[in-house]
Amino acid sequence: MDPGRSPTVLVTRRLPEHGLDILEGKAEVHVWNEDRPMPRDLFLEGLKGKDAVICLLNDRMDREAMDAGRDLKVIANYAVGYDNIDVDLATERGIMVLNTPGVLTDATADLAFALMLAVARRIGESERYVRSGSFTAWGPELMLGKDVWGAALGVVGAGKIGTAVLRRGKGFNMKLRYHSRTRKPELERELGAEWSSLDELLSASDFVSLNCPLTEETRHMIGSRELELMKEDAVLVNTARGPVVDEKALFKALREGSILGAGLDVYEEEPKVHPPLMELDNVVLLPHIGSSTVTTRTRMAEMASEGVLKALGGEVPDNLVNVDVLRRKG
Repeated sequence: MDPGRSPTVLVTRRLPEHGLDILEGKAEVHVWNEDRPMPRDLFLEGLKGKDAVICLLNDRMDREAMDAGRDLKVIANYAVGYDNIDVDLATERGIMVLNTPGVLTDATADLAFALMLAVARRIGESERYVRSGSFTAWGPELMLGKDVWGAALGVVGAGKIGTAVLRRGKGFNMKLRYHSRTRKPELERELGAEWSSLDELLSASDFVSLNCPLTEETRHMIGSRELELMKEDAVLVNTARGPVVDEKALFKALREGSILGAGLDVYEEEPKVHPPLMELDNVVLLPHIGSSTVTTRTRMAEMASEGVLKALGGEVPDNLVNVDVLRRKG
């Protein structure tokens, strides 16, 4: 980059103001200000000549995008996951990939627990019941739900968010299980959580929380066979990535009563929701709001902007995903 000019940064969606203020005066910033995803053709055009991009999960940073952004030195994803980015290709081209880890852990874990409670206690159904004018008298069997206190919680993916969900389960006196590729002895000591195979966890848990990244191994990790293993009164919660669950299989299980209910914050073809799911009362559907608190979203914007400036300034950001890129640069 020419030391005599300011770096150029494309931001594909309006971010909390303070996050963008960090770039003010230090970079030439081009922001897509409309309240909708940036159309693909405009996105590709916008990447041309840019030194960095701050993008969202719906922005595919694939070969086509990197060909358009030939001058890119940094791709900062406004998310902790980065399955929308071809990280290997970015590394091959010497492009740093950044994410926003850590700062959204508690907000997402809170939402996972909120979904458990909402499904178990039929919060959505009950709210609709009242708004419709159907609530005319209290009844002993009105909206009977499922206990959360003391139930068995199984967490799939024991990273930062999964661990935070387990900690919340501990506060509810739940029996804790987790599944991950490697055992976490420190987690077992701290929380008394038991490592289980995925099949064991699904069979034994009253509540299953999915908190794993999306990879080729986890795509459709939960399908017909896995749902069949779950208890008939079990609840499935997904705040990870939509394609971890086969939504057609989930609909069938919910409709036929193979499981009690589900809480979803993410979808297989997001933002599209498998239409039949909309018809069911035993599923709570949210618009991907896992990290949606003022504090969290602001800190994510700050982390993305700070990382971009560090990377363009020749420093190594703490939130660098593809550490191998440093060897190529070296």
